[in-house]
Amino acid sequence: MTQIRCAVLGLGRLGYWHAENLATKIRGAQLLSVIDPMEGRAEQVARELGIDGYSTNPDDAFNNPDIDAVVIVTPTSTHAEMIKKAAASGKHIFVEKPITQTLAEADEVIEAIRKNNIVCQVGFMRRFDPAYYEAKKRIEKGDIGQPIYFKGLSRDGNVPPASFIKHSGGIYLDVAIHDYDIARYLMNADVVSVQATGNVLQHSFLSEYGDVDQALTTLQFSNGAAGDVETMRIAPYGYDIRGEIVGTEGVLTIGSMRQHNIQLYTFAGSTYDIIPDFPSKFKDAYLLEMVHFIESLTNGTKPDCTAEDGKAALEIAIAATDSFKTGKLVQINTVHV
Repeated sequence: MTQIRCAVLGLGRLGYWHAENLATKIRGAQLLSVIDPMEGRAEQVARELGIDGYSTNPDDAFNNPDIDAVVIVTPTSTHAEMIKKAAASGKHIFVEKPITQTLAEADEVIEAIRKNNIVCQVGFMRRFDPAYYEAKKRIEKGDIGQPIYFKGLSRDGNVPPASFIKHSGGIYLDVAIHDYDIARYLMNADVVSVQATGNVLQHSFLSEYGDVDQALTTLQFSNGAAGDVETMRIAPYGYDIRGEIVGTEGVLTIGSMRQHNIQLYTFAGSTYDIIPDFPSKFKDAYLLEMVHFIESLTNGTKPDCTAEDGKAALEIAIAATDSFKTGKLVQINTVHV
């Protein structure tokens, strides 16, 4: 099998996981280089993963003819620049969500991707989580008839620091966007309007950045279906990601709060372990999405989450943010599905 030679740009927690997966777990992939602007970080990771290539400058990856693909895990504000440089240098692209910060940037990078005939996959890992993946297959088989309602729930108890919130784009773009993408994917329809509300219930510093720690979004789909998304940064009990799709002939529920499929019974009552954080919940999904990217490049097939999908989710998140700020229903006119 041809090896897809990769570089990872950005070595925070998620970037490190992608680098580790490419270096040690994915058949058909070869990690050639890791890059991070923090002095010493790339060298440290290269040493840990047993590779020779490392740098503080992303251009070293773009200018390296031995590299076939780049994995972009840099701050969102840099995504547009990184994608355009990668496309111009003929590198295939895996980019973490969101694809860019603005729709104008998304249009620019999509044009660059098409012009240079390269593959781009956006990192919406829920599509590759085994439970969501199975739900998609069941829906396509017709097990619940025609999907008519989507419900998404994302609750986290870890509020990022102000330094992150300041540049995150807000809860709709940073967190709820995962539900917006998986809603489109499972319902096989575009979102045509959104109405969003939000509140600061515990962390007053969020108000300084126009952000909230609890949000609700109602969705209308192009096929007449409806939905709602709950997003929370103040869950006091763990990391809770679930979904539900109501169909004309049944309902699918996705996800569980349980970390292990065991329950303890004592005289004090019954208990089970709750999933504590997103690494515990989506470890397999992060690996499987990268396996899919490498297989797409190896087999010459279209990835399951394209740049166009990335733009569609971004458009919903921006519309939700606008709705929250204005208190109005926001229409979305772009057709993707």
